[in-house]
Amino acid sequence: MKYKIGDIAKEISVRINDPANSGYDKFVGLEHYESGEVRIHNYGSTELLGSAMKEFKAGDILLARRNVYLRRASVVDFDGITSGDSIVLRVENPVIARIVPFILNTDDFWNFADMYSDGTMSKRLSPKILKEYEFELPEGDKLKWLADTLWAAYETKEKYVSLLQKTDELVKSQFIEMFGDPEENPLGWDTRPLLTMGSCKNGMNFHSNDSGVEINCLGVGDFKDYDVIEDTHMLPAVSLNEMPSEDYLLKDGDIVFVRSNGNKTMVGRSVIVYPGDNPTTFSGFCIRYRNEDESIMVPYLLRVLKSESVRKQMYGRGANIQNLNQKTLAALNIPIPPMEAQRQYVEIVEQSDKSKFEIQHAINDLNATIRALVQQTE
Repeated sequence: MKYKIGDIAKEISVRINDPANSGYDKFVGLEHYESGEVRIHNYGSTELLGSAMKEFKAGDILLARRNVYLRRASVVDFDGITSGDSIVLRVENPVIARIVPFILNTDDFWNFADMYSDGTMSKRLSPKILKEYEFELPEGDKLKWLADTLWAAYETKEKYVSLLQKTDELVKSQFIEMFGDPEENPLGWDTRPLLTMGSCKNGMNFHSNDSGVEINCLGVGDFKDYDVIEDTHMLPAVSLNEMPSEDYLLKDGDIVFVRSNGNKTMVGRSVIVYPGDNPTTFSGFCIRYRNEDESIMVPYLLRVLKSESVRKQMYGRGANIQNLNQKTLAALNIPIPPMEAQRQYVEIVEQSDKSKFEIQHAINDLNATIRALVQQTE
């Protein structure tokens, strides 16, 4: 049976003039969405909010109006308030309400949103257009089966994601136990400026009308929460007029940073890449660091760069909320522990990476299952 969003959902616009004294303690802004996630996991406080907002209730669906390419639409499990940058939808039918968050995270929906949104560089989706989106759902018992199966798959995925996070936390705690905080350097090891041990290169810019050469390209959207990317064939391919020079081709063990992004939490993220013999480049929104010092192992260095204190150093030394530059990286001093200690830690990291690979494989399978279930309704 075919439905339009406007047939099954109401837009909720209950104005809250004084958010800080509204009785609500949770605020969901654009920064709290996770692209492609059907559930809101993050939120902020209402304490310092001064301007008018609007309320939402548990079970409502929030959709970010701005920058539709980021694909942000999620259900909330709590009451709170949000800004005018979010559309609040309330679906009356409780079974359909469980399915709509998945519908709003399909390629079909976001292609529709991109096509009909206002603007060019920063597209904005209007509630009027949103309500015109049409989709199909099964009827009767099949409808409930679909809702139950989708959420069973998603909640299983969330358990795997939690396990992945716990594995990361274990590696982080082991790092602190062995080396301490990199900024404090409690064991008094020698330190060296990052760029005395290696070199940086900003990524390459290309144009949509380039053609002639296809090459895999690491972009900001590919970092996710990865520490390592071992198969660059999985990265998107871009078309270029000619093969990039050697400086723009990644090598095994290169560390790549997010240099620039509208989402401040992405800036400064880093990942090690191992392209092997697959030619791979990196976008202009990234910086590549290539280690040239045998006294430091790259997996250890990556953990230093990912540590909270070093990330804070990046922002305290010139990186604003949207950009990171080579001057900022040059100011980072890296502790150099004995090689044996580094080797011990790298063994722990490698074992953890094997576990994470298996967990991530299970997550990918569940994502594929969810996509297949939703596509059956299209």
